[in-house]
Amino acid sequence: MRFSGSRIGATAILALFVAAGAGCTLIGKVRSKNELNETARAYREGHFEEAEQHARRALSLDPTNKTARIFLARVIHQQYKPGIDVPPNVDEVQTKINAALDKNPNDKDALAQKAALDAAVKNVQKARDAIAAYKQILEQDPTNEEAYKAISVLLAAIKDEAQLREWISARANDPNRKSEQRAEAYAILAGKDWDCSFKVTELPEVKVTSSEGGSPKVTYKKPEQKEFDRIQACVVRGLEEAETAIKYDPNNESAWSYKTNLLLEAAKLADMDGKADLKAQYTRQADEANKRATALADERRKKEEAAEQAASPAAP
Repeated sequence: MRFSGSRIGATAILALFVAAGAGCTLIGKVRSKNELNETARAYREGHFEEAEQHARRALSLDPTNKTARIFLARVIHQQYKPGIDVPPNVDEVQTKINAALDKNPNDKDALAQKAALDAAVKNVQKARDAIAAYKQILEQDPTNEEAYKAISVLLAAIKDEAQLREWISARANDPNRKSEQRAEAYAILAGKDWDCSFKVTELPEVKVTSSEGGSPKVTYKKPEQKEFDRIQACVVRGLEEAETAIKYDPNNESAWSYKTNLLLEAAKLADMDGKADLKAQYTRQADEANKRATALADERRKKEEAAEQAASPAAP
């Protein structure tokens, strides 16, 4: 078969472009690896901002590099400092600072407050940047547990409860997840709803301790109806979540533990409402759930002890 000169020339040019593209890809991968080495060096030395720059360059040189994505998320995460948070009334605080500086631009207290607020805003943004980086990892690898758990930790740290519940609920309701993973997610949600009630029922003005016949007696005073309805809704939802967790994994220790505690909260609410029979019923159910939680805890401890003994060197 004969080929025309123009066709041969076009084929040669195409081959040249393919070869050049492959060469550029290879060079990009090599340079990306070098940047990752620099990322690791800067990270070890505690230079996290520099490490982030190297990780970003590594990813731009080789967008398919999974290690670069993980490194980038980790170094951003490392720059977040837990406890340096934006106050809930940030707008009010900002307004007061601005008003003080308008009166006196050199107000030392206002300047210090401004610096602290700016640092907190920057810090929380680092957490959100890390969350975004971890989500990019999950887009490529939905099974990456490090990324999933890191997002959960960061959302909890910055106290974004709405986003955290949405994040955990997504896993709880995901039919593609393993039953144990869904159970774990439901147990976490149950724990949050227990906390919703417990923080109110343990308040000094709600939990009343008195002495009758020389022994202390605890009763629970009903808060305002709106607050009572709110925590009651938390308990009802929490019990449903705990039961769902147990359905997916009958041996989930956390689910049984939260079921126990939520039933105790239900007993407190019944006490507030003057429903002694219902209180006794919830207390009995809590005792039964606690027996199962205790048995599972004992089984876990025995397994841990056996594992530790197996890992220990044999006596001479």
